Order: sequence, then structure tokens, then C-alpha cells
Amino acid sequence: MLSQAVVEDVLLAALETGGDFAEVFVEDKTSSTIQMLGGTVDTAVSGRDFGVGIRVLNGVFAVYAYTNDFSRENLVKVARNAAQAIRGQQFDHSIDLRKSLITPHHEIKLLPNDVSKHRKIDWMRRAHHAASNYDPVISQTRITFLDEEQNVLIANSDGLFVEDRRVRGRMVIESFASRGTEKQSGQYGPGAHQGLEFFDELDIERYARETARTAKAMIDAEFAPSGKMPVIIDNEFGGVIFHEACGHGLEATSVAKNASVFAGKLGEMVASPLVTAIDDGTIQNGWGSLNIDDEGSPTQRNVLIENGVLKGYLIDKLGARKMGMASTGSARRQSYQYAPTSRMNNTFIAAGNSTPEEIIANTEYALYAKYMGGGSVNTATGDFNFAVREGYIVRNGKIEKPVRGATLIGKGIEVLQKIDKVGNNLGFGQGMCGSVSGSIPADVGQPMIRVSELTVGGR
Repeated sequence: MLSQAVVEDVLLAALETGGDFAEVFVEDKTSSTIQMLGGTVDTAVSGRDFGVGIRVLNGVFAVYAYTNDFSRENLVKVARNAAQAIRGQQFDHSIDLRKSLITPHHEIKLLPNDVSKHRKIDWMRRAHHAASNYDPVISQTRITFLDEEQNVLIANSDGLFVEDRRVRGRMVIESFASRGTEKQSGQYGPGAHQGLEFFDELDIERYARETARTAKAMIDAEFAPSGKMPVIIDNEFGGVIFHEACGHGLEATSVAKNASVFAGKLGEMVASPLVTAIDDGTIQNGWGSLNIDDEGSPTQRNVLIENGVLKGYLIDKLGARKMGMASTGSARRQSYQYAPTSRMNNTFIAAGNSTPEEIIANTEYALYAKYMGGGSVNTATGDFNFAVREGYIVRNGKIEKPVRGATLIGKGIEVLQKIDKVGNNLGFGQGMCGSVSGSIPADVGQPMIRVSELTVGGR
């Protein structure tokens, strides 16, 4: 991608005005997106992005610049321009780059460019036919297929020089049910950090039928009641509440600025003793997994909360300087156009001992959120509201009837403290997470949980 000699010249130029650390991030990414509406291909877009990001640190002060002109002369010029914002004690630097070899943990057999568009469209048509034939009430389908191959080179003034290849694929399946003027939808988006052999192994029809079943169930549902009540949140996409309302508050981006309810609480009880929460960037072929983070550090399994006690944060190199703590291999960015910062990979509440059947049977009355939808959150306070995509009323230990239009409203840390049942059915859902360093793939996960009281907004 870039020669070691050129990278050394760029790093030295970045340190000329007194910076104490410099980093080069090189990215070469090819990607494609195909969208099918009602069984017909609507759009197909592919492209390639190549660029270089250069970062200079001096203590906790950071400067970032990027360019897609990768000639030596331009890269040295960009590095020197970035360095002009740094005014530190100047030293004679010598940089000894040592190429690191990484062990790839995520199997890649079939590269995206080795798979024809016809084959990808065949996978999509299978999803369309399975969903549209589920029931006459299904009026429309939308299938989106995405894949990318990202090759990166990361080097820094500490001597790091490492390269990595990331390949991901995902299919987002949406089904729409219509009855009169009413419309409801169901969605699933399975994906992996894996070659496109993932789709040969995927039960595409099962996921497609599940989106149609959700849409059909909700088109016939009554409106949900409102008020404070127990809430059962199922696995997989239920983890979005922990991810958004709690996970972002555990990132150094917030903690280092004291803009998080979790700041200064290490060792304290912040959740129910039933709750253990983990962020793991090493899960094999996980959607949010990486061999190395976007600063070149190996990813880790980071225990954030253990039996209710706050054990750690997610920390990047700059956050480590600000907090006086070690990096946790949690630096991520959307592309070379973004400076890295602390982000989640695959974040989940660990499995407990209760079965889902036991949780339902031991609940007198509750809202059961089978699938969660979108929402909003204040990461500083943890206040959130999330839509329930598919919901039911539980009464006397049985699922009584479907309801729609429910919204869960609360504060992340309070929800953690009110969890009184944790299931054994851990599952993951794939999504995209947005923050100051752009949009990145991230898994959310949890088993079924029961929250003793939560505010439900209805119609």
C-alpha cells in the first residue's frame, strides 16, 4: 500500500514541531450495495475508496488530517501542515518500524469480488420469495445486500507497522404488511466479518419468513397500553438498549470528559447482581469483530460490568492518555477520513440461568418486547426512548395478545439496576453504530431479560 520508507518520512515530518506521537492510517476499500424492491433490482452501486489519515499527538492534544493523494511529496506536506498546530519541545526523532504479523481469526474463503452479481441477486431473490409467499397480507419486500473488503496499513512512531484485511457481508431483509390504510413492517439484517461463503451457509428463507411473520403479527395487533409496568425484552436486538443507553457511556470518549453517568464509578455497584456485560472484539466472524483495532492494537474481550460491579471502560490511545489507563484495543473509525476514538465491537449482556419459558411463566403482567426498533438516547445521562417493533402483553404467565406502537422510555443505569431475571438464550443482532468517528459495524446482544418496572409509551 505504502512503502516502509515513505511511512517513516511521513511520521518524521509529523513530529517536526514537537509532537510526541504520530500515526499513519492507510485504507483501500472496495464495496458494493444492491437493493431489490418487490423482487426487482432497484439500484446497484459499487466503488473504491483509497486514502491516508495522519494523526499527531502532544500529550492529550490531537491533530488529524487526511488525503487521497498518496504521493510521498503530498503526504509529507500534509503531515507538516498538521504538525503546525503542535507546539512542543522538539527532539531528534529516529523511527524504527518493525513489521508485525497478525494471526487472522476470521475465516475468509470467498472474497466479494470473486462472487458475481448474479449470485448475489439469487440470494436476494430467495429472501424475496420466502417473505412475499408467507401470507397474502405481505404487500412488499425490500432486500439490501452489502459487502466490502477493507485493507488497512497502520504505522506509528512507536515502531508499529501492521497490515490487516477485513471482509464483511450483510443482507437486510424487510417485509411490509398492508391492510387498508394500515402498514407494518418486519426486519432482519444478518451479517458477519467473513467471506461471502456466509450466505451459502445462511438460512435465508428462515430470516425472510421471520420478517413477514412480524409484519403480519403487528398489522393485526391492538395499540399498546401506556404507563409504568414490568417489561420483558427478548434476546438479539433487545441488546440495542444496553448498547445505546449504557455502552456509549462506557467509552472513553464520554468518560474522559466526565460526560457519562459511569465516570468515576469503577468498583461500584451500577447494575443488578444478575448483570454481567462484555464487549468482545475477538468473537470469530462476529459482525463487529476485528483482528486489530484501528490503531493497530489487538482487539480484546473486555468485561465492563461483572455481577453488577463496574469493572472497566472502552479505551483508545488518546483516551488512555486522558484517563491514565491502558488502551483496551477499542479504537475504531469509519474510514481514513475520521480520527479513531473508543467504540464498541460486539457488546452484550451475558447469559443467565433462567429459561425464557420460566421468565414468561413467572410474570403476572408485562409488556413483552420481542424485537426492538429505532430510538434516541442522551449518552451523557443515559436517557432513552426506543420503539418496540414487535410487542405482546403477558398476563398470568402466558403471552396473551400482540400489541403495537409501544415505546420504552427510561434511563440506562436505572434499567440495569431493575433487571430481575436474565435468560440463558444469548443471541446477537447486527447493526451500524454512529458516533464521532463515523458509522461502524457493531453487534448488539443479550439473552431475554425482565425489567421490574419501565415506562411504556403507547398511542
